[in-house]
Amino acid sequence: MHDYDIVEGPVANDDIAQRIFVYLNGKISKEDFLEELKFKYQPSHQIAFCTMLSLQMLEWVNKKTDLSSLGIDDIIIQTLIKENNISEKDAIDLYFSSKTYKQLTDETANLFDKSWEEIYELLKQELSS
Repeated sequence: MHDYDIVEGPVANDDIAQRIFVYLNGKISKEDFLEELKFKYQPSHQIAFCTMLSLQMLEWVNKKTDLSSLGIDDIIIQTLIKENNISEKDAIDLYFSSKTYKQLTDETANLFDKSWEEIYELLKQELSS
């Protein structure tokens, strides 16, 4: 139980429970276990809306392309964290407030047709200027 409206963070994949069991039974070292928990460039971010107030703040956006289904947001945020040694919160703030993200969500820009690597390069250029 908590008083938070929204909770966000990484998603554990299906192997995590099994790996915890293996670690707790002493079959792998703590170092190996922690290494296996590291991000592996898969969509891995979740947001939990925990109160009615948080759900009431949601607004339906009718977009042809659902970016979350492409995994672009998660990969770019995780790459920002890794390459810039910044917190997840800072990476999220940078990404979602960027001109690149605004272009990505603009259907007329057709930026969503590009790979996440190409989009990330555009973001890097934006952030360096």
